[in-house]
Amino acid sequence: MSCHCGSATKFEQCCEPIISGDIDATTAEQLMRARYSAYVTVDTDFLHDSLHPDGRDDFDEEATKKWAESSQWVSLTILGGKAGKRNDRVGTVEFTATYEDAEGRQVKHSERSHFKKIDDSWFFCDGQAIAPEKVGRNDPCSCGSGKKYKKCCGA
Repeated sequence: MSCHCGSATKFEQCCEPIISGDIDATTAEQLMRARYSAYVTVDTDFLHDSLHPDGRDDFDEEATKKWAESSQWVSLTILGGKAGKRNDRVGTVEFTATYEDAEGRQVKHSERSHFKKIDDSWFFCDGQAIAPEKVGRNDPCSCGSGKKYKKCCGA
């Protein structure tokens, strides 16, 4: 089975070694993917530890755990990014995480996340929500079903 983050690689060779601390993420995107997988596996320790040290005081472990456990994680789509490579010190990753909330509604969360590297380790700093594009009734549904929006999520 492929990794939760959507790569073709197995979880055990992809995100798990980063989450367990066996290896460091070498790019901002790798850390982003590992953080998504940590939500799927409800690894709140990794979610805390992968935050930039300046942002850890605001981390609410109980609320994060409750949200991760009550959500059904569907997919992660990387939309793009800027910098964040092995030799960079900062980077951004744009993504959409799709999940079903506790009430069974499918939610698409799109964000532009900012990362910084300290020594050789990447950390998540913050994120800005990306407003969803306006979808017309006769446009293909953005969930990827292949149906028209009006017959799918717009129903």
